[in-house]
Amino acid sequence: MVLLIVLVAIVALVWFGRHRIHFNWGVFVEQLRLADWRRIAFALGCIYVGYVIRAVRWALLVRHNRKLPLLSLLGTQVMGFTAVALIGRVADLVRPYLVAKKTGLPLSSQVAVYIVERLFDFGSMALIFSIAMIGVPTDEIVRATAHGGPVASLAQHHPMPALVIERYGGLILTVMGALFLIAVRVAGEAIASLFERGLGAVSQKLGHAAGNKVRTFHAGLDAMRSFGDFAAVSALSLGMWLLIALAYFQGCRAFVASPELAGISPSKCVLVMIASGGASMIQLPVIGWFSQIGLVMVTLTAVLGARPEAATACAATLLLVTFLGIMPVGLVWARFDRVSLTKVAVESEQAGEGLAHQAEPAG
Repeated sequence: MVLLIVLVAIVALVWFGRHRIHFNWGVFVEQLRLADWRRIAFALGCIYVGYVIRAVRWALLVRHNRKLPLLSLLGTQVMGFTAVALIGRVADLVRPYLVAKKTGLPLSSQVAVYIVERLFDFGSMALIFSIAMIGVPTDEIVRATAHGGPVASLAQHHPMPALVIERYGGLILTVMGALFLIAVRVAGEAIASLFERGLGAVSQKLGHAAGNKVRTFHAGLDAMRSFGDFAAVSALSLGMWLLIALAYFQGCRAFVASPELAGISPSKCVLVMIASGGASMIQLPVIGWFSQIGLVMVTLTAVLGARPEAATACAATLLLVTFLGIMPVGLVWARFDRVSLTKVAVESEQAGEGLAHQAEPAG
């Protein structure tokens, strides 16, 4: 069923662009037929191992509150990401909600863990991106980021600052995030009060919300009480994202009938990965699959010069492997655990709104 929906999405995407680009269906089918499906299967295996690492990481982040077997939360991760693939980013809270139900821990504590997890994800990805950008020529970075967005607008008027942001922005944000993490871990309440006073001058509600976010973040960081905890979570996060990058690399190189894709370098593959990740940040149910395929296809043609047919086939395959590939497992797991993903998504959203209301100042 998932494969059918994705194929319909591909057909609709190509149909929409039929007057904008010359698209040859025969070449598209030939690219898929000649693809090295062993590489694609290996890429899918990397993604599956990534979900195992996510489960281990979450278990480590809650171990000071409740010791759990390292793989006991694997089902919550698989079902949570399946819900996001089906319903969209509105289902992001499904994972902390399922963990809270499974462990009996407060939902607020698991939302705090989720925030910390997201920070480590962003830091790991930014570090990989920054290292990869060292080997990418300037003109290719410009082509890859010239398809809209604030950086593309900045590049039209101030090319040098834009290039610095494009090449080193991830590393700069990673360093700033690490410094902020240390500051919140050491003096979380003081920083929360500083946010409340500073933003409270503009809006009391905004100031209180920012202060509450910092306190929630500080509560999540309480899960790491030693340098060993920090090192373990950092190593798991970096290892997981290296596996995801390897999945993208193998997925692109699987299209052996396209010299541009078969010869893609690791650095250029990271650009494709960033494009795909950027599209998934605003993931909408089904519709978001179109935008993700389209954006990755554009990136592959702009950065590598790949033909539209090969780029579309590769983009659709990457979507299946890296994002939708967990859905069959998640749906089966949910059925065995008697979990309705749509119901849980609604419940988690309501619970999240309840936490937000509790944090609002009286009156």
